[in-house]
Amino acid sequence: MRNLLLAALAPLVRSGWIDEDTPEHLRTTTSLVDGTEYHLVMSDEFNVPNRTFADGHDPAWTALDKSDDDYSASGGGSLHFYNSSVVTTTPDGMLTIRSVLDETSWTRYDPLKKEYETTTKHFKSGMIQGWNKFCFTGGILEVDAILPGSPDIGGLWPAVWMLGNLGRATYESSTNMLWPWSYGNLGRAT
Repeated sequence: MRNLLLAALAPLVRSGWIDEDTPEHLRTTTSLVDGTEYHLVMSDEFNVPNRTFADGHDPAWTALDKSDDDYSASGGGSLHFYNSSVVTTTPDGMLTIRSVLDETSWTRYDPLKKEYETTTKHFKSGMIQGWNKFCFTGGILEVDAILPGSPDIGGLWPAVWMLGNLGRATYESSTNMLWPWSYGNLGRAT
């Protein structure tokens, strides 16, 4: 993943949300729909070497340390455990999310059996979230990412997702029966 750019209908604001290394020519973009010019309000070039994303390490992103327990009809239970140790930036400044063969065991509550049980996953992978750190209410999102694998070979599901602030990925009860949905005013008085 190379960089993340968010643009919104607002005057260009110099703030901590715009990475100083974002080139000037990428600080505006034009809508392909109506020609409106959008100004950058948030960017991250991920070009700081050896950056880590464990909870509390980064002001914009958090890498999770938790199971992806999606046992819905579509999920069927994921085979991996999200681990922040596999999310970092390389010495030459590229965000890297690795998948590795490595066991993780933990005790979890099974709501169907109504008991605790030990669960083991045999793969670790990573995810970063900006949940509850940056509120994006509209505009254009641009992501420049290099995804692994070949598109005609199954087995990997690399993805870039946009999810409203009400739902938090892998926290099933936050998204059951309401994704994709979010507040339009982010809690401000109307």
